Amino acid sequence: MPFKIPCRLLLVLSACAVSLVRADIVETKDGSRIVGKITKIDAGSVYIDTKYAGSLTIKQAEVVGLTTDKPTGVRLASGVRVKGVVTTANGSVQIADPHIPTTTEVSKIAALWPQGGEDPKVAALERHWKYEASLNINGESGNKNQLGTEAGFKATLANSVDSLQLYTDFNRQVTDNEESANQFKIGADYANNYDQAESWYARDEGGFDRVMGISEYDVAAAGLGHDLIKNPRETLTARLGLAYLYDGYANPETPIVHSTGADFEIDHSFQMAIWKLTNHISFDPTFADFHKFTIEHESAYEIPLAAPGWKLKLGVANDYNSNPGEGIQKLDTTYFTRLMLDM
Repeated sequence: MPFKIPCRLLLVLSACAVSLVRADIVETKDGSRIVGKITKIDAGSVYIDTKYAGSLTIKQAEVVGLTTDKPTGVRLASGVRVKGVVTTANGSVQIADPHIPTTTEVSKIAALWPQGGEDPKVAALERHWKYEASLNINGESGNKNQLGTEAGFKATLANSVDSLQLYTDFNRQVTDNEESANQFKIGADYANNYDQAESWYARDEGGFDRVMGISEYDVAAAGLGHDLIKNPRETLTARLGLAYLYDGYANPETPIVHSTGADFEIDHSFQMAIWKLTNHISFDPTFADFHKFTIEHESAYEIPLAAPGWKLKLGVANDYNSNPGEGIQKLDTTYFTRLMLDM
């Protein structure tokens, strides 16, 4: 009696076969076959989304075969771009471009992107605006009366080569009817990575700090930067340049700072599993008198909240002025908690 496969089982097997056909496959040197959706190949890595293990990143050097279920864009190491379904046979990769059928090797694929997508190299050069707004309001009554407001805004236009930041911040604190902080700043910072780890920058920041007795200040600087650490999780950048420094004081007896000087900066960020640590320090001495200088420092943790785009920023900021106004302390320290929104 011949064996008959039930129709329902045939339907299940057909569905499984179709699902396998409609999937991309990455084959590795150790014989593994990873089934999913290849999202891109870029900078020596193969990115694939799977139903069973989420998003995976595989070193391209470990890959020996690629298969796609739909036409994909491919840029070869030679710079040639083709488009078609990708298959692998006997270690050779075939790209079924109707105009330029191509046979190559996995190692010679510089980039790959899905149908309707864009070459990662081109996408990395596209500039996009990103906005960040922050607000901190605190109050206290009883043994001590305190009311404080701090608000800031930052807009960043960036790609893989350069970035422009425009920012402003206002901070006013009143403790027992006396101002303990009254600061305003507005600035712009541009950086251009002309090489993998080398950059040049130009920045300008102005404002006032009435508690420190500064009625108006301005720091304009330009110079070179070097990435001491640069990877997806951590960056550490050092800057060295020339600066113009101006400090005007409310007290006419305090000498005005009006001089060229140097600009030393360190910027650091480290992305942990959830939190992000950021550090910034700048040191700006004047050439007219090296005893006159300013130091700015900020260290903070950024903690994402449940709502998309919202996060808390907890940190400490120090402003040191070696030439403060009469009766003003040289060091001003602020501890802050800010509610921030990324847009």
